[in-house]
Amino acid sequence: MSKLRQPKRQETKAVSLITMADKSSPVSEQYRTIRTNIQYAMVDRELKTLVVTSSGPGEGKSTSSANIAIVFANAGQKVLLVDADMRKPTIAKTFAVSNTRGLSSLLSNRNTSLEQVVQPVGIDNLSVITSGPKPPNPSELLGSVKMNQLIKDLKREYDLVIFDMPPVVTVTDAQIVASKADGTMLVVRENVSKKDSMLKAKTLLQMVNANVIGVIYNGAKNASDQGYYYGN
Repeated sequence: MSKLRQPKRQETKAVSLITMADKSSPVSEQYRTIRTNIQYAMVDRELKTLVVTSSGPGEGKSTSSANIAIVFANAGQKVLLVDADMRKPTIAKTFAVSNTRGLSSLLSNRNTSLEQVVQPVGIDNLSVITSGPKPPNPSELLGSVKMNQLIKDLKREYDLVIFDMPPVVTVTDAQIVASKADGTMLVVRENVSKKDSMLKAKTLLQMVNANVIGVIYNGAKNASDQGYYYGN
């Protein structure tokens, strides 16, 4: 479990890219430590796809997924960050890129190619796929055969693919993709996350045999809370 100091935000706004804005900050260093611990957690198993989710809204999963993507890219890995939260997306706003086409387009339109939706964001080794237009059936798209094939294609193309998912307790989207991914991170937030929701999230992920490799605890208010414990 890692403790991070971060401001509160609304789900539909751009998130703070502290690892790009201030690489020497304590929070940036903690994200680099998370990167190292993720690598150690998967030492006996290949990690090519990573789901980042939370038990409920407002816990910082989009902030965490974006900053984890940046620190892996900074380490020389070819990284793709996918906004698979097609209900309340953030990546297009965070990186100031177009959301005209994205994941929903790729999964619902056979004429949309991967090359048409992958976008550079001005950070070496990092590209993104935005959510695309909001579909009526996100869960069905994520559970489709086309999504399975997309994951296989992305694993061949990238060193690491990070999926920013909706909260696991709210909808089934995170469960669906976590069942296909190599690893899953659960983000919790001080004074926001509820114990019963966290336990339910753990149960829901276990039901689909998700490989939960750790928890990120953020929202710590005191400087003394900047220490961290990370692990399953």
